[in-house]
Amino acid sequence: MKRLPLESEYLAPLPAEIDLRLVVTDMDGTLIDGDGRVPVGLDEVVARMREAGIIFAPASGRQLANLRAVLGHVVDDSPLIAESGALTVHGNEEIHSDTISAEEACAAIATARELASSGYDVGTVVACKRCAYIERSDPAFLAQARLYYAALEIVDDLMTIPLDEVLKVAVFDFDDVENGSSQALAAAVPSVQTAVSGLHWMDMTSPHASKGRALAALQARFGILPEQTAVFGDYLNDLDLYEHADLGFAMSNAHPGIRAAAAFTAPANTEDGVLRMVEELLRRSRRRD
Repeated sequence: MKRLPLESEYLAPLPAEIDLRLVVTDMDGTLIDGDGRVPVGLDEVVARMREAGIIFAPASGRQLANLRAVLGHVVDDSPLIAESGALTVHGNEEIHSDTISAEEACAAIATARELASSGYDVGTVVACKRCAYIERSDPAFLAQARLYYAALEIVDDLMTIPLDEVLKVAVFDFDDVENGSSQALAAAVPSVQTAVSGLHWMDMTSPHASKGRALAALQARFGILPEQTAVFGDYLNDLDLYEHADLGFAMSNAHPGIRAAAAFTAPANTEDGVLRMVEELLRRSRRRD
């Protein structure tokens, strides 16, 4: 597919030649557009990357099953970083995972219930390795949960599900989560890590879990260096990706914290920013025999 050329503001800072081996991209607000659509031509660009020996790895707060459902055959051969870095796989091989304790999960669930009782419009997702669970099932919340969780089960009581493999407790706030319910949740369960992953979502994970830690595990698994790695992100749960990649791109629509951390800028997700920049990186990538 023919795309618009990149403006000079995106090209000027880039090295003339790079040794690219790994491209890691967030999904929402980064790779996919504002309507949740995968960019046209992604399969062609990923095929060109594979021919050049470059690994394509989505890194998302989304569930593993959801990533596979949304991206389809494009990621059949790709490593996947799911649940904001709490689970990393390549095919059927688990490369890395971080879980939270049953006690921490229960505290998060209880706090979200208290917030709901006090007037916050929130819903909770408990994401485990094989399935995610919700107890709120009204159409509005269910629609939000189904956007990110393909393997999803509605239960009467989240406290009764198996809590020994909890990767994440995610809370959806129909208002602004960063300036609303996130503060109470973070205070109530201080032993977990909290990260605002979008305007309405907050993720509660192991203090060790992060997309950056997952990326470091991928780099170790495949023998790839930071200078051979490009990352793309837009929101705060992408922040530590930039600690492990010399080619760090913030989308032009990114949170100010991401723009401050990234060395480079890519066009917005609504302008096929990731694919346009990857095509440019492929043009500059050093040939390897």
